[in-house]
Amino acid sequence: MDTTAVLPTDDTDPFSPSVLEDPAELHARLREAGPVVHLTRHDVYALSRHEHVHAALRDWQRFQSAAGVGLSNFRYEEPWRPPSLLLEADPPHHDAPRAVLSGVLSPRALRSLRGRWFAEAEELVDQVLADDEFDAVPSLAQAFPLRVFPDAVGLPRQGRENLLPYGDHVFNAFGPDNALVARGRPGLGEVSAWINAQCRRETLDSAGFGARIWSAADRGDITHEQAPLLVRSLLTAGVDTTVHGLAAVLYAFATHPRQWDLLRRDPSLARMAFDEAVRWESPVQTFFRTALTEVEIGGTVIPDGKKILMFLGSANRDPRRWSAPDAFDLERDPSGHVGFGMGVHQCVGQHVARLEAEALVTALARRVERLELTGRPRRHLNNTLRGWESLPVRVTRT
Repeated sequence: MDTTAVLPTDDTDPFSPSVLEDPAELHARLREAGPVVHLTRHDVYALSRHEHVHAALRDWQRFQSAAGVGLSNFRYEEPWRPPSLLLEADPPHHDAPRAVLSGVLSPRALRSLRGRWFAEAEELVDQVLADDEFDAVPSLAQAFPLRVFPDAVGLPRQGRENLLPYGDHVFNAFGPDNALVARGRPGLGEVSAWINAQCRRETLDSAGFGARIWSAADRGDITHEQAPLLVRSLLTAGVDTTVHGLAAVLYAFATHPRQWDLLRRDPSLARMAFDEAVRWESPVQTFFRTALTEVEIGGTVIPDGKKILMFLGSANRDPRRWSAPDAFDLERDPSGHVGFGMGVHQCVGQHVARLEAEALVTALARRVERLELTGRPRRHLNNTLRGWESLPVRVTRT
């Protein structure tokens, strides 16, 4: 089937600073151009509509993750680090590590953390609200995950500041080798060495997530060679994504006072508010797949071995799927968004992120009558993630 004449093309670089700063125009153009658009700058095939992104995420048989979820194609290129046992593997190799981590991070397993995390959120919010004005990114969105998640994993206190730059570099490396990747290289060796050291059994507290992963290796559920790689997956994707998700929900409420009023009247909306913020802002904007065979989508055949760029952020604002998609709305049902992925590779840590968000947002709702911006927020640019560097806010206490 020859579709060259009808396949839309676009020479925009989706990883350029201007697009990363504000991708809305590109997303709308790609959605309207067709089900598949050839991005000539990187010779990849783009999916931007919810229907096709959702379907591709679920179809691991034809849309391969094992060749890398970034621009680099592991069929032909050597990965810069050992591939992730979760993100960069497909069944059956993906199944055992996924089952172990799903058990470690299951909602049932997290119940024991709920009371402690809610208390930690209240303590942090009380400390931050000593001032009426503050930057919500370092004070809340970064501070809370770095306060509770490393404890849950079982990490020692020293060196936790390495978690954010390491995760930032990993997600940057899913894109092209541009200035953002170069930004993270100078300190990468030292940061990576610290991360690798935290994955060893002897470093981890015996009661944390990491120790449970090693126990699974002792039981034979995974190999002892896989255990440190699985702990590394926790440390790679468990902080930055949650930080940007928390920043997204804080930004949403600071710019939507009516929605904040709705939440204050009904704090049980906190979890749904986080999911709506993940849909609306999509902290994980893009992921790649590789065609495992010739794949036909909407009349276009994508050749075997070609990279496919899925725009999760675009899918989450597709008007074909959502009514008023550019609005942050707590009266909407956000289920079906692809901000956590979909299918066998759906984010295994999403319940952890939801619990962190519920604890922090609930603590704020009890104490803050009004949350508003005091200056222009500043984006944190990353090839894969969409987040904030700074959110200057003012609070009016209850």
